[in-house]
Amino acid sequence: MLLAIVNRELPEMIRFRRDLHSHPETGTRNPRTQQKILDAIGNIGLDIEVGRTCTSVTATLHGSKPGPNILLRADTDALPMAEDSGLSFSSRVPDAAHACGHDAHTAMLVAAAKILATDLRNRVSGTIRFVFQPGEEACGGAQAMLDDGLFSQATDEAFALHVTPNIPTGMVASRSGPFFASCDEFEIVLTGRGGHASMPHTCIDPIPGAFALGSALLGTVARGFDPFSPVVVSIGAVNSGTTSNVIPDTATIRGTLRTFDADVQARAWSKITHLTSSIATTQGLTGSSIIRYSSPVTVNSEETTRRFLEHATALFGASQVVEMESPIMASEDFGIMLQHAPGTLVLVGACPEGVSDPVNAEPCHSSKMVINENCMVTGTALHIVTALGGPSSLTQ
Repeated sequence: MLLAIVNRELPEMIRFRRDLHSHPETGTRNPRTQQKILDAIGNIGLDIEVGRTCTSVTATLHGSKPGPNILLRADTDALPMAEDSGLSFSSRVPDAAHACGHDAHTAMLVAAAKILATDLRNRVSGTIRFVFQPGEEACGGAQAMLDDGLFSQATDEAFALHVTPNIPTGMVASRSGPFFASCDEFEIVLTGRGGHASMPHTCIDPIPGAFALGSALLGTVARGFDPFSPVVVSIGAVNSGTTSNVIPDTATIRGTLRTFDADVQARAWSKITHLTSSIATTQGLTGSSIIRYSSPVTVNSEETTRRFLEHATALFGASQVVEMESPIMASEDFGIMLQHAPGTLVLVGACPEGVSDPVNAEPCHSSKMVINENCMVTGTALHIVTALGGPSSLTQ
């Protein structure tokens, strides 16, 4: 019954998702996306609130019977990057692309809200809050929603999903405990004294210092920690200078630090700070380092994850559900919400058609990333059964 209802909504989900995909918005200000969400669910009997500090939407469905307060979350923002997927509905916005599947996340939660508010309203107990959050991509969107009062009312459980092209379409995967890593996005500035390239002896060149610090960050930080508590430092950008014959004043390194343990996270950041200071001093430079964004470890509740896996198995069959042995190094600011309510983040397979091995599919954050849109049936059904407390509620 449920899958038939969701499949009926798939064409509209695809249309909605492709519209968002063509018009991506980054950061915590996603006004067009917000309006599309409001247009889709504004007249189906939900209590609607919009964010004060960001373009969030929270839509609340009150059941006819007592029950828990369930939060279902989708992220709405895109990445600040160009798209090279070749899709007919590729991004029309320069340097913005839905290369992480948030367009699909939004489409699935819109569909779940519509189905629960119309087809299944008489089966809803308690309260369901459909939360559309901008600014997940290292922009502080979850914290902005907290600042706007998202958890001012008690929340019994929180649930979110994330599509991935790197597992088979329709497959569901999760685990209890640490699931996604913490992420500190850092910026380090080394400051020297610029001048003419013909007279380096009159300058304090920051570029050799950046080379030395970059090598130290990538090669030595993790070696100070137990390999069973992994630490990953990645450098995503190094910027210095404007031309070939001028020694610049500064060099900037931007990157991320990822761990699965809050204590390890703090000690690793301390080590980065110490390396910056010592290498800058050795090179005669001034070094400053800041965390531009920080997201905690995403920790899935044992109880909610156990029930979720049971519900997914009942809905799709044991062959489509995987309990993962190990966490993954990606990060998710849904972890901030899970510090305020027990809950579960899950992965939904979206391997595109024509790719025989999902390992070879273009991953999230690739400019060529595409998904199999049939995955949205799986994700929407998961939202609904989670809101209703399991598949058995559909047969009572």
